[in-house]
Amino acid sequence: MDLCFMSREIASYVSLNKNLLTLYKSNSLRDSIANSLLTDTILIPQKIVIAEFSKSSSERMLSISFINIMIRNINSYCLGLEKDGVKEIEYLHLLRSEVRSFRKHYKKWKLSID
Repeated sequence: MDLCFMSREIASYVSLNKNLLTLYKSNSLRDSIANSLLTDTILIPQKIVIAEFSKSSSERMLSISFINIMIRNINSYCLGLEKDGVKEIEYLHLLRSEVRSFRKHYKKWKLSID
């Protein structure tokens, strides 16, 4: 949930369009990256729930695979925002730090559901 909260705050801060629900309509690269960041961080908890409660091992593995992809994407979105000229990169560093922390807990959790 910390990833969701931080991503929402960063997207709100860096976005040219302050209405986060309409970011997908923007032609701005920064808004597009912010929208993707929000989408992936919102999907992670949903995929965790699916993996945790699914009786199908293939469905669990698919959810785990999606989470891995979304974690990589978040780091890419941070880089994209930096390249797009976000000046306050310390916020992006904080998000990356949170991703590293999440990844540590995620690895332990992933082993527990196999």
